[in-house]
Amino acid sequence: MNSPRSQTSKGAIGIDFGTTNSSIAFAGCSNGVQLAKFPYLEGLTDAYRSLLYLQQVKEGGVNALKSWTGPEGIEHYLSADVKGRLIQSLKSFLSSRNLRSTEVFGRRYTLEDLIARILRDLREKAEHQFGIKIRSAVVGRPVHFVGAETQEDDGYAEGRLRSAFELAGYESVEFEMEPVAAAYYYESTLNHDELILIGDFGGGTSDFSLVHVGPTIGRRSGVPGDIVGNAGVGIAGDSFDAKIVRHLVSPALGAGSQLRSLGKLLTVPAWVYIKLERWHHLSLLRAKDVLDMLRGVHAQSLEPEKIGALIHFIKEDLGFHLHRAVQKVKCDLSNDSVAAFQFSDGFVDLRAAVERRSFEEWISEELGQIAQCVDSLLSSSGVRPLDVDMVFLTGGSSFVPAVRRIFEARFGKKRIRGGNEFTSVARGLALTAMDSRRSASQRLSVRD
Repeated sequence: MNSPRSQTSKGAIGIDFGTTNSSIAFAGCSNGVQLAKFPYLEGLTDAYRSLLYLQQVKEGGVNALKSWTGPEGIEHYLSADVKGRLIQSLKSFLSSRNLRSTEVFGRRYTLEDLIARILRDLREKAEHQFGIKIRSAVVGRPVHFVGAETQEDDGYAEGRLRSAFELAGYESVEFEMEPVAAAYYYESTLNHDELILIGDFGGGTSDFSLVHVGPTIGRRSGVPGDIVGNAGVGIAGDSFDAKIVRHLVSPALGAGSQLRSLGKLLTVPAWVYIKLERWHHLSLLRAKDVLDMLRGVHAQSLEPEKIGALIHFIKEDLGFHLHRAVQKVKCDLSNDSVAAFQFSDGFVDLRAAVERRSFEEWISEELGQIAQCVDSLLSSSGVRPLDVDMVFLTGGSSFVPAVRRIFEARFGKKRIRGGNEFTSVARGLALTAMDSRRSASQRLSVRD
């Protein structure tokens, strides 16, 4: 293995920090692109879960705060008898000026601190595997961050993400649009030029780019017009998951049920179930004031067993378990017209047969917004569907049949492509970083 210094000079790093999963890729001069792999459940995965688990433990009779990220965080969470704090989908909060920090076991952490903890572990584990020192990277970002309504919101979110990388030990970070990065990856497979539409479906956002790619395009030299247009919408996998929770889980936990208070019939507060739909918000419901309120609701509820199940669900912090059950049924519905939803922890037992047709009805509004975003991009760019040579879809939700039909209806099945759906962005970011390094080297050579 070469020394860290020589390895760094011959390669470049791309990092896809995702809402649900992250990945890191190394592009070398001779070995192509390598994905870092991480131990998980007696195997290896190149998807590093973007989560942080914090647990109070006794050390020498004193409470100490321990933390783990990614696959290790999942394993410690699952094995803990008394659950700590599982924090997930932090990327979704970057544009929020209201969420600057949170308190965990009596200590206050900024959002940047929490994200940096994940990014530091990701960097150190990749350094060990690649045998290099990682201090710079090209990092992906969505066209529009979740919750961003203006360019200023996007700039604010990107600035916070940059700060998190700096806190994690990165000295130089460049950002690239995630769908454009996927275009770099797709371009590496071509021997001819194309105008392509990239659809990148993450956990929090769906992003689209129209890009000219191919061996003679010279896009990496910054030729104006090669990136024809970008568009994005804050709807993706998490939004689909929320609808599954709304229709299959929330009713069994008391959503829409009633309670009797001062002789009046009232409905159980709906905001609790809105938090439940965003499973990564579930830990926020463990606050004492929320649980005290729910105990009061339980005492007055006309269906106390459902509210009791909700309280148990929150106290045991079962959001991650719920997420796995939701992901499974969503994946199964991508392959079959009917799938079984099952969630059970010994106290809460939920089972239902789900038809793909029903699921597609639940997410019809989200599908409409995705379709509108694609049409708007085509219109604003002055590009007709017939002008697009190929459509490359990447990300987990690109497997959802109803999502694919949006593109098949406009471009035809023969022009739809995919591949490395969970790592194409990271691969493309590493290639972007490598080309940027080459261009800088060429510029220096010219000066010399």
